[in-house]
Amino acid sequence: MPLPRTALTTPKARVYAMLDTDGDGIASKHDYFVRIERTRVATGRGYDDPLVVAALARGERAWAAMDADGDGVMTYEEYAGWVDADKFDNICQYALGALFDLADADGDGAVDRTQFTLLREALGNRVENAGAAFDALDRDGDGRVGREEYLASIRAYITGEKSPMGEALY
Repeated sequence: MPLPRTALTTPKARVYAMLDTDGDGIASKHDYFVRIERTRVATGRGYDDPLVVAALARGERAWAAMDADGDGVMTYEEYAGWVDADKFDNICQYALGALFDLADADGDGAVDRTQFTLLREALGNRVENAGAAFDALDRDGDGRVGREEYLASIRAYITGEKSPMGEALY
């Protein structure tokens, strides 16, 4: 069953809606991989780039876990019943971390505002929201957001904990 747009009141529903890149109410494998492709294109990387290869492989693993029945689609009910802290820790963080790595142009484990905004826009967030989310994560004001704090904030949002980045993005 598709997720009605009026149901976007919980973190899981908001994330699911972002996964549904074509807006038809159901997240398909195509929807999921469009996000990886957008990130690849936005970062100017080729398909042979080792980071792209890693992002695609981690994306395949994550999608296979999310689409347990193998039908190529993940309903909101399937997603909401599946995603939790354990799934984030053992599956999602690797796929999301691989996308972060694509945006981390110098490979130092952190992104600046431009790289962060590029990543979040490629993943389906509005530029204005990405800027506010960056500000929420850049607590020390150094103009950089580290990979670990980025992933921790996504985990917190999905599991219902306080996440200033998640609140700003959605």
